[in-house]
Amino acid sequence: MKNLNLANMITLGRIVLIPVFVIVFYLPYGWSYFASAVIFAAAGATDWLDGYIARKYNQSTPFGAFLDPVADKLMVATALVLLVGVINNVWFTIPAAVIIGREIVISALREWMAELGERASVAVSIIGKLKTTAQIVSIIVLLAFDFDLYPWAETLGYVLLYIAAILTIWSMFAYLKAAWPMLNPNAKL
Repeated sequence: MKNLNLANMITLGRIVLIPVFVIVFYLPYGWSYFASAVIFAAAGATDWLDGYIARKYNQSTPFGAFLDPVADKLMVATALVLLVGVINNVWFTIPAAVIIGREIVISALREWMAELGERASVAVSIIGKLKTTAQIVSIIVLLAFDFDLYPWAETLGYVLLYIAAILTIWSMFAYLKAAWPMLNPNAKL
């Protein structure tokens, strides 16, 4: 099958890691959060790796273009939901909800724009890449460290999560602004 090249298999591997990540997260051992952080970090690294391979070896496919952002969103949303259950406070839940909500809005927007043949109008920007990096690093930090032993990790994780949430909102508005002429053809920005 043409779509199952190395880049796409790596992306599929990231999706397969999600149930493994969840199981390890819930293991009743002191090392389970750190191990889940390692799995999440590996998934983050494969996000970069599959894109690199697809570009370098001309393995870009429509299937991969669809699957890659889906894999990213599934992994991040899963991690945030798991962390909301453990951290269980409003200061974590708000940015987590903003990030997950934005992903739903932008996914729907991209799908709708693709139906109009305007997918390029909502392509990934540098802000989106910075947002993803902040999300991944914050989640790794929040998973990997015991806050009682490493209070700085909690602060760092929260700061990075709030940076990710701010970039999330910024990028969402940039995408909506780019799509606004199609969303409301009679309005002017």
